[in-house]
Amino acid sequence: MLFMSLLTVIHRLKDQAFVNPEDIVGLNIKLKTSENVERVRRAHLNDLENILVFVMVSYAYIHTNPEIDTANMLFSMFTLARFVHTLVYSVYVMPQPARAISFVVANFITIYMTFKGIMHFM
Repeated sequence: MLFMSLLTVIHRLKDQAFVNPEDIVGLNIKLKTSENVERVRRAHLNDLENILVFVMVSYAYIHTNPEIDTANMLFSMFTLARFVHTLVYSVYVMPQPARAISFVVANFITIYMTFKGIMHFM
């Protein structure tokens, strides 16, 4: 998620796709969009929608005193799934189901941890 803004800038410069008038002052460039830029922006939004929820759920989950190995496996699998999702969505675009599988794995982990948290605190 940290490098998604940088990746957006790289694509904006490469494609000369600027959407704000102040970005092109003094340049002989017209405002336009780029599918590459929009793809990276969608991937970034998807990261924000999923990773931040996972972080909040993780905070509750670690207070359930889970087995260390289980927690490590869940955190590692989520991280790997999100890296794969971001890579196949915005860096090395691949056809489905690569993105869908990584998305489902990460969401299943988040749902599992949410369920464990709810059951523990009820």
